[in-house]
Amino acid sequence: MQRGVGLTVTLRVRLGAHDAHYAGGLVDGARVLQLFGDVATELLIRLDGDEGLFRAYEAVEFLAPLRAGDFLEVTGVVTKVGATSRSMAFEARKVIAGQDPGVPNPDLAPSAADALPEPMVVARALGTCVVPKELQRRPRLVLPSLSAPPPDVAQLPEPRPIITPPPRVIVTPANTELILTAAIVGAETTRAQTPHLPITAREIADEAARCREAGASVVHLHVRDERGAPSQSRDLFAEAMSAIAKKTDLVIQTSTGGAVGMGLEERAQPLACRPEMATLNCGTVNFGDDVFQNPRPLIRALAKRIRDAGSVPELECYEVGHIDEAHALVAEGLLSEPLHFQFVLGVAGGIGARPEVLEFLLSQIPAGASWGVAAIGRHQRPMTEHGMRLGGHVRVGLEDNVYLEKGVLAEGSAPLVARAAEFARSLGRVVVEPTRARQLLGISATT
Repeated sequence: MQRGVGLTVTLRVRLGAHDAHYAGGLVDGARVLQLFGDVATELLIRLDGDEGLFRAYEAVEFLAPLRAGDFLEVTGVVTKVGATSRSMAFEARKVIAGQDPGVPNPDLAPSAADALPEPMVVARALGTCVVPKELQRRPRLVLPSLSAPPPDVAQLPEPRPIITPPPRVIVTPANTELILTAAIVGAETTRAQTPHLPITAREIADEAARCREAGASVVHLHVRDERGAPSQSRDLFAEAMSAIAKKTDLVIQTSTGGAVGMGLEERAQPLACRPEMATLNCGTVNFGDDVFQNPRPLIRALAKRIRDAGSVPELECYEVGHIDEAHALVAEGLLSEPLHFQFVLGVAGGIGARPEVLEFLLSQIPAGASWGVAAIGRHQRPMTEHGMRLGGHVRVGLEDNVYLEKGVLAEGSAPLVARAAEFARSLGRVVVEPTRARQLLGISATT
């Protein structure tokens, strides 16, 4: 991997009255570009020990207005390093919103502001900077030396130095291939929550095709009966799988989790269709107010049936102990390495959707394993994007989250897939086609 690729810098800035340029306290987009330039300068200093020069922007998008009083979080990441050029991707997110002076609220003080529950992306850009070879050097961290203690305390132990650690940096592997999975139906999402949920085999196939066009290479499949209730019917799976295969070349991954309360024989029915992939839930977990039961005998029975169907298992982990169960299944000969894990974060009662949680889970999987991340509701975007920065695969779709932005329903899973694909490419990740996904997942060698 090229040195410096994936280097990330973030700064947070409050926009003041001096930044307002237009009526209503609106801030000029040039201010955001200035902040992108500041981030780029820090990236160059950390990488090359020199401020360098900003050569050009290849793309700039302004997505939402900014006003005086807003707080911005601005991030830049190095996506490619040439002999003298450094390609970068930038994103600005509003994290605190000041009041709109054009629409005053008489119930609030003029100084009122709101911390947003989810950052709002307001601008993105791609750019290139240059550092001449003769100015490039590898920076080194120089710690301050400690002076000797005063004579009257010389008998005390020498104080330990207080060292401020460098900013935490996530290094995204350069040009790493990314598998995007679209979870388009699920067992919990309802038409009452979103009218865009596909129910019939034709609707499912149409949405799968849209997701393929948006960048997905795998479709994670649940089905519904004529009432819209979750079902594990072999016939309904066969109908949906046939409809998908007629419209697209996506890898079809069937669920053996089904819905809460289903038993082994019901959950295993899709395996009779011999899918290319099938999920294997690796442990019991509280699931909202219910319990998603996966006792060890059931896990082993499903593992055997997945193997007998010739399907590649995706190991669904809702807790860290589920990774240990996967290790046990390998030791018992029920799973073969390399393994493919899916971390499902943010289920009420399961492991939390936080960056440090995902990073700990990664520390527990065996060498050579591949992994992906899915997250529930408002956690879907930040956690899948963090997973992409760490080099993993991701799952998005209406099964896990029905919103594109706060209060804005996604019109199907395809817009969620398209957004994830766009972010992946901004990091230098390569979004793969289904044929390559099969190779990466070992499907061609097993089916």
